[in-house]
Amino acid sequence: MNSTAGPQHEVILGVDLGSSATKVVAVDGEFAARITVERGYPMHGGPNGEAVHDPDQVLSAAIEAVRECARRCAALGLRVAGISFSAAMHTLMALDADLAPLTPALSWADARAAATAKHLRAQEGGRLARDLHTATGTPVHPMAPMVKLAWFREHEPVLHVNAAWWCGLKDYVLYRFSGRFVTDHSCASATGLLDIHTLAWHTDALAVAGIKTSQLPELVDPLAVAALSAAMALELGLPPGLPITVGAGDGPLANLGVGAVAPGTAALSVGTSGALRVVRDGPAVDARCQVFSYALADGLWVIGGAVSNGGLVAQWAADNFDVADVGELLAKAATLPPEFDGLVSLPYLLSERAPWWDPDPRGALLGLRREHGPAAITRALVDGVARQLAMVRDSVLSTGAAVDTVLATGGALRSPFWADVLAAALESPIRVAQTDAGSAAGAALLGWRSLGSLDSLANVPPAAYRTVNPDAEMARRLSATRHLHQRAYQVMREFADEQPS
Repeated sequence: MNSTAGPQHEVILGVDLGSSATKVVAVDGEFAARITVERGYPMHGGPNGEAVHDPDQVLSAAIEAVRECARRCAALGLRVAGISFSAAMHTLMALDADLAPLTPALSWADARAAATAKHLRAQEGGRLARDLHTATGTPVHPMAPMVKLAWFREHEPVLHVNAAWWCGLKDYVLYRFSGRFVTDHSCASATGLLDIHTLAWHTDALAVAGIKTSQLPELVDPLAVAALSAAMALELGLPPGLPITVGAGDGPLANLGVGAVAPGTAALSVGTSGALRVVRDGPAVDARCQVFSYALADGLWVIGGAVSNGGLVAQWAADNFDVADVGELLAKAATLPPEFDGLVSLPYLLSERAPWWDPDPRGALLGLRREHGPAAITRALVDGVARQLAMVRDSVLSTGAAVDTVLATGGALRSPFWADVLAAALESPIRVAQTDAGSAAGAALLGWRSLGSLDSLANVPPAAYRTVNPDAEMARRLSATRHLHQRAYQVMREFADEQPS
């Protein structure tokens, strides 16, 4: 790597505000992770598709995790040179004139805007949604803050009118750390409100959302630097004025964190949900609007797609079949061939995202018979997720990007079965990274870049990994039935459309 790395006794704290926890990773001047601290919090659900966080609960977790990481750094003689942020994308919250929360922070998983998304996608024969997707890089989907804002305008008009500000969860936490109220181009590019070609707020998207530019934070580069406030410094045990890199979204930073930044190298993550992304030197959306296009930094962008249904399908099977150990269930599923005895799944337990960005897909088990037990159903669900990610990869390829190498991370990959099925579905070896630092490590690397100790994000090397090669017969069977998966989705889409409202 070409760099002017900082001393090894200095660290930057990468802070990732995730969907279930804040993770803080101390990364030294040789770009090695030294300390990891995590503090969890719940995502609160509700009967109408709510999936929200208490912003002050997330703020408290971030404070606790940073304070503990800083304490452990001091015990090892490591000096904290800065802080840098990452966060789950697509969050949205309303603030009053004093920048106090008026709402919880809606997460990407909040599905209340499904009908709003469906209505927008139907307008002008689909042209409006295609134009917005092409301009903003963000699909018209319930996850997108633009669509959430349109939902607020319709369902909570008083709040929509009275909110002084709208922002993402990271914007709020950063404000509380630094006193600076800004949003970065990376997180902004996932709102559906930013013109990815000009890096300015998009007029037509703002009109759909029903808000003004004056209600949004100042746009800044992800490498922009704020300063730790005196009050927060006292709470964290760190010096006031400490540099804080504004940071970026967790998806782009996950690519950076595992070193999947070279052309042709895809980052595949499979945790509760999943995603596949590649880095390129500018924004791009495919002709069918099946990929997203989000900013990283330094002129780099990621294109790809996320799936809502990842490792959660196996946990769902374990819960519903009363199996205490999901690993045991996966091990039994691994003894069966793909689509065992004609059983195929559409694994849409949650509203799915890429490549169709359908606000309301329906899951299905096709070919189900009495003799199919928990292992067979789990096998079919895992196969279905892997096929979905293969279709995301195909959408990425349709933009002209290459996918020669796949670097994989995520909790699901602790199971060898998941890794085997994914390699077979992608018909490619996958390199399973030996780290779970991911987005937090990427944030720290971005921090080193902002302080001048890393000369190019494109030079970050891949993380240590083990290679999983595809089984030829499994790959053949999964590939041969991919078109049936696509046809079955269309049939279920038509079936759902025929149901009375």
